[in-house]
Amino acid sequence: MRTPIGRYAGALAALRTDDLAALPLAALLARNPSLAAGAVDEVILGCANQAGEDNRNVARMAALLAGYPVEVPGVTLNRLCGSGLDAVAVRKPHHQDGRG
Repeated sequence: MRTPIGRYAGALAALRTDDLAALPLAALLARNPSLAAGAVDEVILGCANQAGEDNRNVARMAALLAGYPVEVPGVTLNRLCGSGLDAVAVRKPHHQDGRG
């Protein structure tokens, strides 16, 4: 699941990054009612070119906005065009060795 891709000054320009990122996080819980939000180990998001109001931990803020408990940590990775791919790569070793 991912958020839409927008254009500069396009229809999504008025949305804050964390508000937009909260939508798929909330949808994940809605689509999987047996999944408790507190069972999520960590929220990892790729977010490129954070600046101004978006210059914070977008993953953490999005998780809170989506209704995840404060105990669920979040980390935001900025690798410009590779941010999303880097987020997947960071989590992969945890799955390979059984940590989540």
